[in-house]
Amino acid sequence: MHTVVVETSGVRAEDVVAVARDGARVELSPDALQAVAAARGHIDELAAKPDPVYGVSTGFGALAVRHINPDLRAQLQRNIVRSHAAGTGPHVEREVVRALMFLRLKTVASGRTGVRPEVVRTMAAVLNAGITPVVHEYGSLGCSGDLAPLSHCALTLMGEGDAEGPDGAVRPASELLAEHGIAPVELREKEGLALLNGTDGMLGMLVMACADLARLHTSADIAAALSLEALLGTDRVLAPELHAIRPHPGQAASAANMLKVLHDSGLTGHHQDEAPRVQDAYSVRCAPQVAGAGRDTLAHARTVADRELAATVDNPVVLPDGRVESNGNFHGAPVAYVLDFLAVAAADLASIAERRTDRLLDKNRSHGLPPFLAHDAGVDSGLMIAQYTQAALVSELKRLAVPASADSIPSSAMQEDHVSMGWSAARKLRTAVDNLTRVVAIELCAAARAVEIRQADGLRPAPAASAVIAAARAAGVGGPGEDRYLAPDIEAAVRFVRDGGLVAAAESVTGPLA
Repeated sequence: MHTVVVETSGVRAEDVVAVARDGARVELSPDALQAVAAARGHIDELAAKPDPVYGVSTGFGALAVRHINPDLRAQLQRNIVRSHAAGTGPHVEREVVRALMFLRLKTVASGRTGVRPEVVRTMAAVLNAGITPVVHEYGSLGCSGDLAPLSHCALTLMGEGDAEGPDGAVRPASELLAEHGIAPVELREKEGLALLNGTDGMLGMLVMACADLARLHTSADIAAALSLEALLGTDRVLAPELHAIRPHPGQAASAANMLKVLHDSGLTGHHQDEAPRVQDAYSVRCAPQVAGAGRDTLAHARTVADRELAATVDNPVVLPDGRVESNGNFHGAPVAYVLDFLAVAAADLASIAERRTDRLLDKNRSHGLPPFLAHDAGVDSGLMIAQYTQAALVSELKRLAVPASADSIPSSAMQEDHVSMGWSAARKLRTAVDNLTRVVAIELCAAARAVEIRQADGLRPAPAASAVIAAARAAGVGGPGEDRYLAPDIEAAVRFVRDGGLVAAAESVTGPLA
């Protein structure tokens, strides 16, 4: 099994995906454990002094004005976890919770939060045991971190609340810890706060969305190329010299992908009438510009994610000189903005894909294809309602593109009076990514069927298109023919896109695509 070593300097995006999705094992480097112990020494020194220090010997948030006596501080740390574990609604997906836990471990292992080494070791042990705390959909405003989601995770470390075992069954956390020989943590000064005060949930979802969207952008380029072929469009608009004069890197990458997929096609530029088209419609001609803008948005989001992966997000933090300082680094705005930006780009990429699908199905605009790509139009409806489904997904994507980060709602008696709503932005982006996958899959169903209809008329598709269609058929995506139960075809196409089969099939001919 792959092992991820956590250092003081942060982690990589691929580490997050490996732990969250693939169950990679987590190890703590000796340097990290040494840094954790050193920072704890500073906390212990401050705890022994009479001067109040936020998070060490005071209450929290609007209650920070109260100095807490030493005999109540352990109770204070337990209480903050219990009281903040106030989420509600459906359970959040296992991969999201594992990403959240791993990223919190990354921060506490930095030596800037002041927890004891045994807390860090316990966090790693819970991850490695496959124990996943029950975290609920609602509870985070994304300001002082993802407080409620992280609190539910901290509750598991204490042996309280519910968690999901490796077998997927939800049971009391105390039972699961005992079965794996993990002793519950007894929290001390600063530790409860340090386990709760981070943007780890929204960041984990951002990292996984970036990984998914990278594959989806390549998939969308391939589907767009097949649609261009099926519509007898021209590939001259994909020429590198045209994109060089508007030097957006994402645009150039998408155009290059489409050009590779269309190489040696006998369909492009072929017109069935005597008056050739001067230009293709925007949804065909401008595919690289729209998809490329999404690629550049994704590149910016990855830059933000990489900075966050190298960051320590807590309040207060232990500085290298031993000072313990309050700060505002827990605010989720940097992450929330790019989560929303990605949702906007996903909606637009889906929208242009749906327009190409509609064009393939409309006999007045498809340049000779049968209505709705039906076998016997009128008796058969073909892909008519598949496009309805795609349109419904696109409309939902437009609603999901409304930014959560433009909202704020005051909390904690106006102490936390401006919040990021980053958790909400992340949750809706996950839905947007799933919807976009389905939209691309339906375009692929239509484009592949249309290309095969052209091929039956004696036209020769590009080798890459033929490879994609053959792989799709092998994966259970049906071809032209009489009407049949269509939902299984669509779900097979969704799996084909989501699992990377579409990209792999195209690359078997083209070589690596961007």
